[in-house]
Amino acid sequence: MFTLEWTAPATTTYLQLKAAAETSLKARKANKKTKASKQEGLFKQVAKSIQYLALNPAHPSLNTHEFDSIVNPYDPKAKVFEAYAQNNTPGAYRVFWCYGPNEKQITILAVTPHP
Repeated sequence: MFTLEWTAPATTTYLQLKAAAETSLKARKANKKTKASKQEGLFKQVAKSIQYLALNPAHPSLNTHEFDSIVNPYDPKAKVFEAYAQNNTPGAYRVFWCYGPNEKQITILAVTPHP
């Protein structure tokens, strides 16, 4: 298992997704609807992918691969990776991460829709 570190932008995005999901859940319960909203589903997918990342960065559902457009904040020669939170969805969300700063740590650099 890895412990997770978060950059400020990744934390902000994650908390915004969580707040939108919670707001949607409250509205859904108030209206006595059973079907989850897109916001709820998106947050659930992002949270699940981050849980998998902490357990096993090579988990098959993450489709983890190198990403060259972001520089590793701890070592410019080290790799940055992209993991899927969604797949086959327009603007599918991705989690960008790297190993470090310490052993058995992963830093979440960004949580963002795929460009």
